[in-house]
Amino acid sequence: MRKDVRILLVGERHVGKTSIIMTLVNEEFPSEVPACAEEVTIPAEVTLEKVPTHIVDYSEVEQTEETLKEELNLANAICLICAVNDEQSFEKVSTKWIPLINHKMNEDERVPIILVANKSDVLDHSNMDTILPLMNQFPNIEVCIECSAKTMKNISEVFHYAQKAVLHPISPLYSIKDKELKPKCAEVLARIFKISDIDNDGILNDQEMDSFQQLCFNTPLLPKTVREVKKIVKQNTTSGISKKGFTLQGFIYLHTSIVQRGRHETMWTVLRTFGYDDDLELNEALVDSGLKIPLGCTTELSQSADLFLHRIFNKHDQDKDNALNPVELQDLFSVFPCPPWDPEFQSMVHTTDDNCWITWQGFIAHWTLTAYLEPKRFLKHLLFLGYPLLMEQELSTAIIVTKDKKIDLQKGQSQRNVFLCRVVGSRGAGKSSFLQTFLGHNNAKPLHSDHHSIYAINTVQVYGQDKYLLLHESAQPNPADVPCDVACLLYDVNDAQSFRHCANVHKILKHDGVRCLVVACKSDLPELRQDYWSSPAKFCRDNGLPPPVPFSCVCVEAPAQDVFVKLATLAAHPTFSHKDFGLFRWCELKLSYLVSEGQFQSVWQLIEVFSPPFEQSFAAIFDHVFSYGHIQTVTQNSRMTPFLCSTWLNE
Repeated sequence: MRKDVRILLVGERHVGKTSIIMTLVNEEFPSEVPACAEEVTIPAEVTLEKVPTHIVDYSEVEQTEETLKEELNLANAICLICAVNDEQSFEKVSTKWIPLINHKMNEDERVPIILVANKSDVLDHSNMDTILPLMNQFPNIEVCIECSAKTMKNISEVFHYAQKAVLHPISPLYSIKDKELKPKCAEVLARIFKISDIDNDGILNDQEMDSFQQLCFNTPLLPKTVREVKKIVKQNTTSGISKKGFTLQGFIYLHTSIVQRGRHETMWTVLRTFGYDDDLELNEALVDSGLKIPLGCTTELSQSADLFLHRIFNKHDQDKDNALNPVELQDLFSVFPCPPWDPEFQSMVHTTDDNCWITWQGFIAHWTLTAYLEPKRFLKHLLFLGYPLLMEQELSTAIIVTKDKKIDLQKGQSQRNVFLCRVVGSRGAGKSSFLQTFLGHNNAKPLHSDHHSIYAINTVQVYGQDKYLLLHESAQPNPADVPCDVACLLYDVNDAQSFRHCANVHKILKHDGVRCLVVACKSDLPELRQDYWSSPAKFCRDNGLPPPVPFSCVCVEAPAQDVFVKLATLAAHPTFSHKDFGLFRWCELKLSYLVSEGQFQSVWQLIEVFSPPFEQSFAAIFDHVFSYGHIQTVTQNSRMTPFLCSTWLNE
């Protein structure tokens, strides 16, 4: 909604423009009338619409035609004044003033006009029959009204209508010529209907209509009112009302009748509640509101966003098979002006094996990816889905901004839930296959899709905790890319030139402090000696990297996930060396065994030996052990209590 309104009064000489302004301000008819009134500003608290209003007079005697054109460009609404006893002033409406006002403006940009017939006190009858045909002839004449500056009849109403024409314009909503809602307005109402249809049955039942009423007008919808409205809609539509409630046809008819009765403000209250501006576009300023991402921080889904997306998924999973088929997904996307996901989304996330339908796991993973890489786009999409309305929260609450990665390095572990892994390798090394294997596809179960993405995201367990690992396929590091948490250097064991590329890339990543894991792809093929001065194994030893991990996507069984767990662990525990990694794994298995056997003395000895070197990262072992159900047994041992308390508090 506009923050202020500027109203310009124009018309022939002696029709009473200045008298109308002075009567409004002084609340009495002036005894002396100047040639032109000074600009008047009416404070917001005085106006019915609670918006500051500037009223500007125009005089052909004191002002030039150039000044008139400038004022026409500045005006938000124009009061075109005629005099009921001056026939020529009416003729000039169509021959002079409206062509001048509409000059160089297309129909959608034209300023609303309030056609005012002043001096109604000199006639003993209404003159509306004369001015109404003009309203039908010119679409941007919003209102025709008779008034009298001398008797103060309808003076305040003139400016109230002008305010309404600006703040609650009819032109974006309704075609006066066609006597129906404009297509864009109908599309907006269809989206509002879809969001309000909580059970997604294509009908707004009484409870959903009441929720809609409460949301927009903060007042309940009385049963008697519902019955009366249903009766009117049923009488005027073929299928506007069903046994359950209002159909989309009935919902649109209801709002069409509201506009036709001149209650534009009611319609705009609905539209603005659902986030629309005067051009019927969603107010994207909400996306930027309060979202600041400092350097070194990343973005993740909040708990409320996760809950909201779960509700959206369940709403559209009509057959309850925990997957969205193409029809269900298209239904979900119907609230967007265009599909929000790229065609290659099926190659980015987990899908069903037989027909590539997106599962809940893949659905939430895709939103996690969008929130991480494009947080503003993510918030924009949630705005279309109705997050602020349905969750009754600010849009910014859908995003969590994590702590700086430098803090993770200082602590030796990360509390973040999403980690970015750059997958780098020469052409043909197997990067794309590596990404698809991460999603459960291999040569035995290939992905049947015409579109392939350079991203793949899925969950992995890091010491009993679910984390998202986001793989990004890249030929080599790009300074413009989002900084990664870990890098996977792929080479083809059957290509003698492949490892050289990994070695060269490692120099860049090492300089940037990125942890790396070397993966020997296509390990099912004969291994050739690499055309490099050092073997991959020796290169890894010399640079303090874990030994190369053999990997193949040629297998009948489900693809192994160990390599992805290692990548996620390196990202979650950025100070681990590969030796620490092996020792940490041994501690985890040993501690699990000792706790399960009740050997608490040995548990305590293990803690005293290994806790200081690993510092807070050792606490992750307890999270994993507790997930097996031993927490009660562990906490019963009093000697362990001080350590448990210290590790939890430090986290």
